[in-house]
Amino acid sequence: MSTILSLAAELAAGSTTSVELTGRALARIADPGGEGARTFTHVDHEGALKAAQASDLLRAAGVVPSPLAGIPVSVKDLFDVAGQPTPAGSLVLKDAPPAARDAPAVARLRAAGAVIVGRTNMTEFAFSGLGVNPHYGTPGNPFDRARIPGGSSSGAAVSVADGMAVAAVGSDTGGSVRIPSAFCGLVGLKPTQARVPRDGALPLSWTLDTVGPLARSVACCAIMDAVMAGAAPVVPEALELAGLRIAVPTTVVLDGMDDTVSAAFERALEALSMAGARVAEIELPTLAAIPKANAKGGFASPEAYAWHRELLARAGDRYDPRVSVRILRGQEQSAADYIELTRLRTALMAEAEAATRAFDALAMPTVPVVPPRFTELEDDAAYARINMLVLRNPSLWNFLDRPAVSLPMATGGLPAGLMLVGKRGHDRNLLRVARAVEPVVA
Repeated sequence: MSTILSLAAELAAGSTTSVELTGRALARIADPGGEGARTFTHVDHEGALKAAQASDLLRAAGVVPSPLAGIPVSVKDLFDVAGQPTPAGSLVLKDAPPAARDAPAVARLRAAGAVIVGRTNMTEFAFSGLGVNPHYGTPGNPFDRARIPGGSSSGAAVSVADGMAVAAVGSDTGGSVRIPSAFCGLVGLKPTQARVPRDGALPLSWTLDTVGPLARSVACCAIMDAVMAGAAPVVPEALELAGLRIAVPTTVVLDGMDDTVSAAFERALEALSMAGARVAEIELPTLAAIPKANAKGGFASPEAYAWHRELLARAGDRYDPRVSVRILRGQEQSAADYIELTRLRTALMAEAEAATRAFDALAMPTVPVVPPRFTELEDDAAYARINMLVLRNPSLWNFLDRPAVSLPMATGGLPAGLMLVGKRGHDRNLLRVARAVEPVVA
């Protein structure tokens, strides 16, 4: 499938146009036999074609602002897009007043020439790693439509995997970019939190929320990330794999792997070692301390409750019950609990940084299991258990505010992801590591 750079080359050579690319994306969205109706909550057909036409005219005049110029991109339903409501996958905000302006991440993509094709479906208010939405339906996994796509950025992942967009903008509070990327065979990047502005994005947790891309390659994600961060859209060179220091934590993150993920992960580590990387297992007790720190609800529940409490009081019956029950848990945490958690987080971040300083990256499965079937989630208790399992590994790195990228691992069947974690604030170096690792594990 095409990447941003391959399509940019075709556009530069005149072998395609933005109108052609956008038309194909819109046709896939509209295909009655596809997943478009469940993948998008809003399709901006007219606006996308106008933007594509403008891009082609600018290119003919020699104006090409970035490799994204003329490329179809989707935006998760919790980002403000000028002139549209921001429902965040809900019914209760479906008729909210339209946004006055684009979120900064969206505005920067437009300025770089990206063509916004529409808003993608998601778990209501982004509060689940499974991607299920009872209001708008849930798109089926591209590898097996009877399985979930992962979430909360479910539509974002399916839009790229099914060719309805070349890249997508998602949010990641506990894995919402990396989980659907792993489940749908894509690359997904969660940056250090301060890297990309979160203004204009409906919050789940101010402490943990991040903005990141989903796409088909590390290079695609690097371009999207750079544009949204207000940096030059340059793809960082891959590091030499030989001698690269990769740590595999044995604490928590390897627990409960299914046979497919376990075999793929072992093959990936063996391939990296054979290519010259120095792979070492380490104990990282910090990772076991994080679930204990979060035992009273962590940051997401109380911070979500602070935002939602008035809306819940007015229209709680219109929420997905599996979402509202998690938000309402925020009532149980005291101010003292919350303050203690913030102090403990600071200490654990410093502890993890000291323990991993000698390594270029950490490696682990993004999710320990392949995408579950929809039927496995019918029971509320099973839904809650699987949701926590899926979120477990990615959420650790939101808590520690470390950049992390999920890469597809070769499995020969259902998809699985390899997560690489870098040092806080060193996002571009992590991408250099990921570019080296990407072809070896695919």
